[in-house]
Formats: sequence, C-alpha cells, structure tokens
Amino acid sequence: MSYCEAVRDESARTKLLDRGPDALSDAELLALLLPRGNAGKCPTQHAALLLRRSDGLAGLFTANQQQLLAEPGLGPATVSRLLAALELARRCAKQPLTQRDVMTSPERTRLFLQHHLGTRAREVFCCLFLDSQHRLLYCDDVFLGTLDGAAVYPREVVVRALQYRAAAVILAHNHPSGLTQPSSADRRITQRLRDALALVDVPVLDHVIVGRGSCYSFAEAGLI
Repeated sequence: MSYCEAVRDESARTKLLDRGPDALSDAELLALLLPRGNAGKCPTQHAALLLRRSDGLAGLFTANQQQLLAEPGLGPATVSRLLAALELARRCAKQPLTQRDVMTSPERTRLFLQHHLGTRAREVFCCLFLDSQHRLLYCDDVFLGTLDGAAVYPREVVVRALQYRAAAVILAHNHPSGLTQPSSADRRITQRLRDALALVDVPVLDHVIVGRGSCYSFAEAGLI
C-alpha cells in the first residue's frame, strides 16, 4: 500500500469513528467499501471517479451486478459488499413499517420506498399491503416494466390483497427518469385500482411515485 492510500484510508476511517458517518463525503464513505490500491488509485480517488461516471450514489446503485462487475477495480468481493450495504439499508428502512402504523410516519414509508425502488433501472410497480393497524404485511413487486412503463392489471392487485388479507394498500412505482410528476396514465391506473379494491373493501391510502432523491404523494397532493 502506498503512503497516499494509507493516509486517505486511515483519514476516512478516523473521521468516521471520531465524528460519525455524517462527517464523511459520499466518496469517503464509498472508499471504505473499496479495496485498497485498486485501479492504480487511492480508494477515495477511485470512489470519486466511480461516482462521477455513475452520476452519483443513486446512479451507482442503479447499476446491476453485471454492470458493477464491469467497472475497473470492482471484483466480486467488492460488488458483494456494495450490494450488501444497499440491502442492509433497505431492510433497516423496512423494519419500522412492520412494527407501527405507517400513516403516522410517512417519512419512513418514503425512505423505505426510496431504498426499494429508487435504484431500479426499470419501472417497478409495487404494493404495500397493510393490516388493520396499517402495519406492513408485505411489500410485493406486482409488475415489472421497461424504461417506458409497466402494465398494471387491477385484478392481480385485488387477488394479492385478498391473499395477504390486507385491510389497506399503498401503491408505489418508480420513474427511472428521476422525475416524480404523475402522468395521465399514473392518474388513470390509480383510479382504476381504487375502484377495483373498493369492491373488496380495501382502501388505497396513497400512491407514491419515486424518483431520484424525491417522492410524489397522491395523498399529499389531494388526489386520493
């Protein structure tokens, strides 16, 4: 290990332990997950280069396993660490939703949906099926789409709501473009799903559109 690598690696680690992870930049945090001396650069330099090429953290974690492995200096062990870190964050965000009323903590719901959908390269339509206390029973990726959209079938959502014995549902999907403004198609499918689920007495509490770093709530906008 070169002197530069040792100093930068120790500096980021020391800063984290002394001042907490909030004190570190994105590149410094990412560098702690990267191997030392890869790609002929210090870990922090390598991390900064990865972030520039990926358009930031969100872009980096949108990449799938094969795309990450194609990056210079990222082998199977490093890619495994990156994917594990992302999955731990997703599970951490999900856990509180199973223990308390999600409607009393909409920011936690959005945080979970950001982790669950915000890094997807293709559009995914998911449903949060809730119990009578509005605690999360199951998060189900009901439809997987392309970059242009997902075909959503209300009958399938109703079947799953009955299967999970859901008392309420929150709809969610991502816009890979990063924009969160609902389209006319988003509005139509929201109404169709509300009408279909109303037939089995399962209310739709919200429809959340996830972009890069932000969410749009139909409920907050007065559309539900």
